[in-house]
Amino acid sequence: MPVISPGTAHALDDLEFSARSIVESFRSGVHRSPFHGFAAEFSQHRSYRPGDDLKYLDWKVLARTDRLYTRQFSETTNLSAMLVVDTSASMNFPEETGTVVSKFTYGVLVAAALAYLIIEQGDSAGLITMADGKLVYLPARGGRAHRRALLTMLARLEPRGQWPMDRALVRAGDLLRRRGVIVAVSDFYDATEDTHRELRRLRQRGHDVALLQVMSPQEIQFPFSGESRIEDLETDELRLVDASTAGPGYRERVSEFLTNCRRQALRDGHDYCFLSTEAPVERALRSYLLRRAS
Repeated sequence: MPVISPGTAHALDDLEFSARSIVESFRSGVHRSPFHGFAAEFSQHRSYRPGDDLKYLDWKVLARTDRLYTRQFSETTNLSAMLVVDTSASMNFPEETGTVVSKFTYGVLVAAALAYLIIEQGDSAGLITMADGKLVYLPARGGRAHRRALLTMLARLEPRGQWPMDRALVRAGDLLRRRGVIVAVSDFYDATEDTHRELRRLRQRGHDVALLQVMSPQEIQFPFSGESRIEDLETDELRLVDASTAGPGYRERVSEFLTNCRRQALRDGHDYCFLSTEAPVERALRSYLLRRAS
């Protein structure tokens, strides 16, 4: 099955068309605003009245005063989301063919579709990533002109070198003016303890953190045999290995890596989603957004 359905542009030549096609294909049945609900800000307390929803009781105030108070919230009309997209060389896998895209292309399409959806529903989306070793940043804003600028920036990105994810996450949190959603799209090979610490800090500061892990079937299944040349895309290191002998151990390590990524994310209270490049983007996003909106 092709990774991208006939209704979606295969290349990034017209990313706006691709994003619109993806969003329109999965919109049916998806909550209008899967990222809303987070934008409610505390306003004031008032005395509890019979019939008030108990989930809004302030138990800390009750413990201090022995009185029942309900927390009231004011709904903000605009949500800010910051997309953090991995541009490291490891994302440039596998080699693209007529029906298969790299992790990078897949991740860019995911980010583009989310940006399109978020801005279309009246909220704000921004982008932070790396290009030639420097941070690339577009503030979270709304409107068609900004959406086009964001998609154009995404389309111009190229995967190369290594990616200091913790540095990008720190800036993403600093540049959001208030609580918002931070969506990281990556294979997370470059994640370190510093990365996890910064993710926890973002959570502690009130941000909603979503980790979308993009992987290809080839790097999970290691479908090779005989003597094979293996290249590290980020360091250019080459090794000759007997794939038949190395395969079982490799697959076990990758399985452990994915399990640990998911376990760490959930333990730290983040939203986590595994995305395989063999699944159509629109199907994968629809499933994710339905789960998130439920």
